[in-house]
Amino acid sequence: MRRTMAICAAVALGASAWAALDPARGGFAVLLAAFACLAGAAAWLEGSPGSAKDLTLVATLGGLAAAGRVLFAPVPGVQPVTVIAAAAGVALGPKRGFAVGALAALASNFFLGQGPWTPWQMLAWGGCGLVAGLARPLLHRRVPFAIFCVGLGFAFSGLMDVWEWYSFFPHTWQALTVQMARGFPFDVAHAAGNLALALAAGPELRRVLERYDRQLHTEIAWA
Repeated sequence: MRRTMAICAAVALGASAWAALDPARGGFAVLLAAFACLAGAAAWLEGSPGSAKDLTLVATLGGLAAAGRVLFAPVPGVQPVTVIAAAAGVALGPKRGFAVGALAALASNFFLGQGPWTPWQMLAWGGCGLVAGLARPLLHRRVPFAIFCVGLGFAFSGLMDVWEWYSFFPHTWQALTVQMARGFPFDVAHAAGNLALALAAGPELRRVLERYDRQLHTEIAWA
């Protein structure tokens, strides 16, 4: 696993250097870097002592988040995947939180459209679950969790804005400013949607996942 992760990290670093040497091929280079990061994440997840029950839980949550994203697609900027991935990270830990976010992005794009944005959405939403899992001791109350999801909304949208600028637009500060300004209303909508969803159902979703996780890992010892 460590060797695979090291190879993926080297590929990502090489792709980044390639982009730095020739910005004209930056879009393709950062796409390669995203695939390398996802391969490294897959190796990291594979190294965990998972079980069939864990995989079923992650797949179910990823499907639920994907369905929520498709359902809210007519509402610009509202992305329930962020809140569900964060709740999964807090309840189930950073690895499974990452897996839920990444799977939700991949699955929902089969309905909404796959493209070069898919690996970055997988990394960004997986990162939401990962960061929430790492900060889980601080996020068990409703208001801190909601505020955290607001920050995740801006972080996710900002990352996607920067990726789109670097991949498709001139690499100038003026173009970046225009891109960020153009995406700002959607960033605000994403953050506001996260706030509403997290306040309405965040802690309840976390408690349900924690209870279900305990049931999955309860072993019955026969005397």
